[in-house]
Amino acid sequence: MATQTEQGATLGNSGAAISFVKLTKQYRTQKAVNDLSFDVAPGRITGLIGPNGAGKSTALRCLLGLATPTSGEAKILGAHYSELHNPMSRIGAVLDSRAFNGGLTARQNLLVLTAAAGIDDSRVAEVLAQVDLTAAANKRVKGFSLGMKQRLSLAGALLGNPEILILDEPANGLDPIGIAWLRGFLRELAVEGRTILVSSHQLAELEHTIDDVVILHQGTLIAAGTKAEITQGRSLEEAFLALTLAANANPGLGGN
Repeated sequence: MATQTEQGATLGNSGAAISFVKLTKQYRTQKAVNDLSFDVAPGRITGLIGPNGAGKSTALRCLLGLATPTSGEAKILGAHYSELHNPMSRIGAVLDSRAFNGGLTARQNLLVLTAAAGIDDSRVAEVLAQVDLTAAANKRVKGFSLGMKQRLSLAGALLGNPEILILDEPANGLDPIGIAWLRGFLRELAVEGRTILVSSHQLAELEHTIDDVVILHQGTLIAAGTKAEITQGRSLEEAFLALTLAANANPGLGGN
């Protein structure tokens, strides 16, 4: 994995690991994301938060090339996802923990991914150990709990030893012990110099994990900054509620 200094040569002029620039995604008459601009700093954990339907998943899908923006753009390391060479070695993503073949074991599912990406099979055992699934390596995924599937998804995202992780609701299905484990796990990855963009609605837990905050409401950015700047002495939940209530009262309000 590249260090932060080494990454800097590929981050582009802004120095951002991830950049959204006036991104808009419209479905018929509805704008799921509207003129979205923000940067994700390298080596930090950024929380992308907002109510259901705020546009978080749509923004991430555009970032990963799974949806085409109506206008604007989203870049990773200064390039569109489709332009990245060997993307699994640069980006690890979890958007859906149900994407695995239930009839295959955890190990077999990961071997499919290594074969497709040209990654050494030895990584399978390593990432299963990282997410505490070694004991379940030869069990069929159809018997996994939702929390186990989330861990397996994280293992898949880590196969290429990427410098950036993009996670959509990674705590979904985890019990309190699993959530505490995830919190420490993400912090360890950030300490190693990785950049993490995590979307979640579990604000109480996210507050203990993130460095920076981006808040979306009805597809529009309403706040972005460090956790301290956004919360101003309040809990993340209190700050989030105050900002979204203000946005409801002032529909044209947006900001950085």
